[in-house]
Amino acid sequence: MPMIAINEDRCKGCGLCVRVCPTHVIEIGKHLNVKGFYAAAYTGGKCTACKACGLICPDICIEIFK
Repeated sequence: MPMIAINEDRCKGCGLCVRVCPTHVIEIGKHLNVKGFYAAAYTGGKCTACKACGLICPDICIEIFK
């Protein structure tokens, strides 16, 4: 089953990945990261490994696994 891993400490919470995810398995988290941002978080839903989130992330925080 495809999934993603988000390096929450590198994420600045811009939300671009949330907007482009066709299956809505990414959301902005509820806890601050080490930099003081609400980072993106994988909800554990059914990822299709489309790679849209990884391509749009300006901080290269997202890894996609098939």
